[in-house]
Amino acid sequence: MNRRMVLYMVGRILQIEALLFLLPLVCALCYGEGSVALSFLICAALSFAAGSLLTLARRAKTSRTLYAREGFVIVTLAWLSMSALGALPFVIEGAIPSFVDAFFETVSGFTTTGASILTDVEAMAHGLLFWRSFTHWVGGMGVLVFVMAILPNEGGGRSIHIMRAEMPGPIIGKLVPKIRDTAKILYLIYVAMTAAEVILLLFGGMNLFESLVHTFGTAGTGGFGCKADSIAGYSSYCQWVICVFMFLFGVNFNVYYLLLLGKLRSVFKSSELWCYTAIAVGVTAVVAVNVSSLYSSVSEALRHAAFQVSSVMTTTGYATTDFNLWPGLSKTLLVLLMFIGASAGSTGGGLKVSRVVLTFKLIRRELQKLVHPRSVSVVKLEGKKVEEQTLSNTAVYVMVYFVLFFVILILVSLDPIDFESAFTATAACFNNIGPGLASVGPAANYAHLSAFAKLVLSAAMLLGRLEIFPILVACSVSTWKKR
Repeated sequence: MNRRMVLYMVGRILQIEALLFLLPLVCALCYGEGSVALSFLICAALSFAAGSLLTLARRAKTSRTLYAREGFVIVTLAWLSMSALGALPFVIEGAIPSFVDAFFETVSGFTTTGASILTDVEAMAHGLLFWRSFTHWVGGMGVLVFVMAILPNEGGGRSIHIMRAEMPGPIIGKLVPKIRDTAKILYLIYVAMTAAEVILLLFGGMNLFESLVHTFGTAGTGGFGCKADSIAGYSSYCQWVICVFMFLFGVNFNVYYLLLLGKLRSVFKSSELWCYTAIAVGVTAVVAVNVSSLYSSVSEALRHAAFQVSSVMTTTGYATTDFNLWPGLSKTLLVLLMFIGASAGSTGGGLKVSRVVLTFKLIRRELQKLVHPRSVSVVKLEGKKVEEQTLSNTAVYVMVYFVLFFVILILVSLDPIDFESAFTATAACFNNIGPGLASVGPAANYAHLSAFAKLVLSAAMLLGRLEIFPILVACSVSTWKKR
């Protein structure tokens, strides 16, 4: 374990967070919120000081090489420390007096979950609301990917280990030979799509603050907003814009890179993209028919169905209506979408469409072997042979995923809440969605849960966003041995 390099990288990340605090500080000043601006200034100073102390760990002769275990540990420590420091503005300002509650809210932000403990979001200062949603945008693509894009030559040329530890999905690689260039490409696409949504929402009647807040939530597939009724109070135009962009941010960003290169044939051959689209369209059609009697027109039912399907499948968590009141079939389909999630290499959570596809292909192969024991079956994805190691990793991940899911569910069930609330709270946090059903539905929040349950669900959010293994590796004693 290259401990000095690990501490150095975490320090650099905290220095970046110090700079990120300046954006909500400027927002607070624009709205005349002096005390809020002071809170962010204090947090920026603390973050920069802590980061600077950690960077002293790297000396001139320290090896800059990073391997897989260092990547896992850096990602885990970075996300924990960023969340802890990111919670301080809420505590210092007194908007969320309890540090556990503030930590839950901030972890929910960085992990792009959108689960909230706030009972009156509209009473919060603009600067804090900006920071709350901005954490979605930072966590969506990954703060370490951002660091790699702007800081050259960190990691001794092995930064791919950090990227694989942070980016969601079973198959993560480089778009171009240099990992720094890959990170730049990803963020350029991310920024361009973000800017496009902001402009379209401005045309829909939102002011700049509302457009930025909701775009941050959409781009990061997080779901924090600035209204108590989420997106319900905005025009149908704004709802459709957010619906479309939620779907777009749930697409594998490799697809957009191929589009930039003009490789349309490769895009149309993407089985993951077709499967992702087919699930979204199919479930939307079924839900629209199922809820049609609850709305005045077919177009209204279709809009609400499309929005909620896009929101849940991409694990964003925005709502235009209280889907907790929908028929059982629609709610069941939405819960299933919580587990499927978006595409690998997107900002969405869940198991990921490609991993679900690989799981079913594995099952089909094993069934074929039972019938034809001597047959040799090759599993393909995107027209390419999938390595046995990738298939093995997928099978192990799915097994560990469900084991942890039920462990978290049991721990959350220690609170005096009903099974539907406990189950969907676990699913919503572990898959980084936000709202569940019953007492944690879109019209409710997580404030009534105990501090223990909030810490468990905070851990679930981190496990889901970092795809389990980085945290498990970081918690292993053997990881920290020098050899």
